[in-house]
Amino acid sequence: MNRINKLFLDRQKPVLSIYFCAGTPDPEATVDVVRTLELRGVAMVEIGIPFSDPLADGPVIQGASTQALRQGMTLSRLMGQLAGLRPAGVSIPVVLMGYLNPVLQYGFEWFCRECKACGVDGIIIPDLPFDEYMRDFRPTAERYDLKFILLITPETSEARIRQIDAHTDSFLYMVSSASVTGVQKDFDEARQKYFRRIADMHLRSPRLIGFGISNRQTYETATRYADGVIVGSRFVTLLEAYGGDAGKAIDALHEALRHD
Repeated sequence: MNRINKLFLDRQKPVLSIYFCAGTPDPEATVDVVRTLELRGVAMVEIGIPFSDPLADGPVIQGASTQALRQGMTLSRLMGQLAGLRPAGVSIPVVLMGYLNPVLQYGFEWFCRECKACGVDGIIIPDLPFDEYMRDFRPTAERYDLKFILLITPETSEARIRQIDAHTDSFLYMVSSASVTGVQKDFDEARQKYFRRIADMHLRSPRLIGFGISNRQTYETATRYADGVIVGSRFVTLLEAYGGDAGKAIDALHEALRHD
């Protein structure tokens, strides 16, 4: 069974998934960061593939991506690092998040083959249209048991959400707003109304809410309506602030989600 499916089958509490950008602050620390996060109780890790034009990302993750590229991080280099992921004892699900252009340049089938060999469980490509995914990419990904995580937003129609849900075999990434990634102090009534609307649809797929999770208020609101959260910008900021010490960064994040 794919590790993502097993996670949601076995979970006893809200899932905490952490995003960081490969290659920052230390370009050689990818596996060490993932291993540290697992030891600190993180349920799943999302590793960003640096890209020069990350349209869905806010300034924090854009800055991390730029830094990673300047330090020589490439998709090929990342795959070389990820080859040591499972031998290092990492057992939690690992997802790659990247834009379509670098993946196509790498070669999509070769990308899927490499992910399978490295023990990567899923992929998020936010700029890949759903219809194109279904037609051109899903069959190849399925051959390598690489789960595609599809996004829904407040602007996604109910018909499209149900269509995406019907063709999802991992979880739905519920984007909290139509804006880019970044820290939010709270979720206003409009966003909570969106969360309630999706919860009331009784979809078949588990859901994680991302974009804006940064403190106790946003964490508790999100986990009231979904199966867990994805934290990106806040962790990336903390990882940089602590000089790449993932242990200190995740401890500070845990504290913020409990008490901020």
